[in-house]
Amino acid sequence: MNITPHVLDGIVTAFALVGRTVVVGGEFSAVREARGGEDLPRANVFAFDLYTGRVLRDFAPDLDGPVAALAAGPGDTVYVGGAFGVPSRALVRLRLSDGAVDDDFSAPVYGGDVTSLVRLGGALYVGGDFSRIGRSPRTALARVDAGTGVVDPRFTVTPGDERRGDPRIYAMAAVRDRLVVDGSFTTLDGLRRPQLGVIDLTTGRVADWRTEAYAPACKPDFPSYVRGLDLSPDGRYFVVVTTGGAARGTSKLCDSAARFETYAKGEAIRPTWVNLTGGDSLYAVAVTGSAVYVGGHQRWLDNPKGADTAGPGAVHRPGIGAIDPVRGRALRWNPTRERGIGVKAFLTVKTGLLVGSDTTELGHEYHARVGMFPAT
Repeated sequence: MNITPHVLDGIVTAFALVGRTVVVGGEFSAVREARGGEDLPRANVFAFDLYTGRVLRDFAPDLDGPVAALAAGPGDTVYVGGAFGVPSRALVRLRLSDGAVDDDFSAPVYGGDVTSLVRLGGALYVGGDFSRIGRSPRTALARVDAGTGVVDPRFTVTPGDERRGDPRIYAMAAVRDRLVVDGSFTTLDGLRRPQLGVIDLTTGRVADWRTEAYAPACKPDFPSYVRGLDLSPDGRYFVVVTTGGAARGTSKLCDSAARFETYAKGEAIRPTWVNLTGGDSLYAVAVTGSAVYVGGHQRWLDNPKGADTAGPGAVHRPGIGAIDPVRGRALRWNPTRERGIGVKAFLTVKTGLLVGSDTTELGHEYHARVGMFPAT
């Protein structure tokens, strides 16, 4: 679709939909509407109308650091998380009407940044590498009141990392009674959960769900290699995508997409399927009823025998692709994109699939860092 605005520099890393308004976050300084016109200064966040592509002129917050996470707030507001210090410490709720801080919400983050946000009803789940929110000690993960920002004392699940001592949540997704988290950790509340875990939201405790699939190391530069994750619309399963470096064979899940069943139980849960790129990172994933969309800087999918090469059966899917959610094999959809660093954000909406990245060519057309494939 040719209505999405162009982001003129940097990278896009997050989307949120508030009503009919798309909020875009990342690290950039200017945008321009698809129909042309003036360059509009925007400091790491902006918003546009989903159906017309018009950039909201009055929404121009001046954030002094990158935005990594967004979530729709109540009314015409949006939660913004990242590595900024102004106008708040790494987490703020902004009004779309004028870009101002909504002072009714206060949850200043200390000791690190915010990398993931998930709103579920009256709760906002916050992930990152911080050590405190407000006056409440919290390591990398917290639940705050979506209205006020007050930390929920009943939710105290704590990630731990025996390898480096600095746990970090990379991505989260939630359904009514489960929160799935991945990141740089080896334990949740002292229970072994290498890089991936499920939390039972009915009890606030770590669920009886453990996989060793991400315990094996990839390349030394990647002590933790999980990145994006997304739940299916019905919450029955989720898909995790990874970086990590080329690894021959299928015993390691480096540079892969893998499906897991949300409500499985036990200590040795295996992925339902794995799709390997053969040596290129995947950073973002979006699960719909008919497809699992994956993005990064990959060259191939269906490539378990490849190691920076196209092995037997590999299919060319530069920068973006779709996987059958049941069989785990690449679908025929192959729009291509300029690879760059890679896709860092997806958002599925009624009208299509929004894609955020660091490059300017998507589907053989110019769509600078933001583009949308129509639902058809």
